[in-house]
Amino acid sequence: MAGSELDEMTESGAFNRTPSTFRNFISRDEESPFPAEAGRYHLYVSYACPWASRCLAFLKIKGLGDAISYTSVKPIWGRTKESDEHFGWLFPSSSTEEPGAEPDPLNGAKSIRELYELASSNYSGKYTVPVLWDKKNKTIVSNESGEIIRMLNTEFNGIAKNAALDLYPAHLRAQIDEAVKKLYEAMDRCEEILSKQRYICGDALTEADIRLFVTLIRFDEVYAVHFKCNKKLLREYPNIFNYTKEIYQIPRHYYGSHPSINPFGIIPVGPGVDFSSPHGRDRFGP
Repeated sequence: MAGSELDEMTESGAFNRTPSTFRNFISRDEESPFPAEAGRYHLYVSYACPWASRCLAFLKIKGLGDAISYTSVKPIWGRTKESDEHFGWLFPSSSTEEPGAEPDPLNGAKSIRELYELASSNYSGKYTVPVLWDKKNKTIVSNESGEIIRMLNTEFNGIAKNAALDLYPAHLRAQIDEAVKKLYEAMDRCEEILSKQRYICGDALTEADIRLFVTLIRFDEVYAVHFKCNKKLLREYPNIFNYTKEIYQIPRHYYGSHPSINPFGIIPVGPGVDFSSPHGRDRFGP
């Protein structure tokens, strides 16, 4: 099993993500082992992680902020135990140590690793975010972001403020699944699609847009510089750029956590992109 994302690089430089381990599912069925109940679940995230960020985006967009609590870890990895060399996600010691990050309010854990070890004493995989935690049983429900967002989209509709909003509608599922698989292969393809329609699957915001957005919002600041994906910048794709701004307007981890890529922790100034400027995407309709 991989110890960190850096261990998931193939010889060709491709990223081959290790499958998630905890794959339980929260259900609206009251007889389910994990029924959808307000106040029972807690989401652990890092704002620096795109997989965790899309789960938090779903939680907010669906109006589940009062039903499911959440905590963000610190943005920079640190040593999780003195007894080994593992570096991973850490909680701050106080709410003032790191802006946006909070101590673990449920278990007093010092790291995400401790949560995994609390849930499974013989766990030997990666200690990743997101983590969807069951407060009642003190265990991890799921650490697979793709499945967590599906739960948030449908299973909590009895208590969600935006229950009518379906980000994975039945008539678009084949199109969304294809988008998730293929759109990351070509920015040019994204640009072409978004020159003809407002969102990836047509005129409605869907799961495919949230998945894509959490990568696009990091593109110029992180991927172009830190991961050397700098053939073209996001703002050189006018339709993608304005699309990103529109989703951003809906009501520093990398440089310190990858020493093999950036051993001195140098943080570039960045292009100073204003994602709050007018996006013009309303030309496609409301």
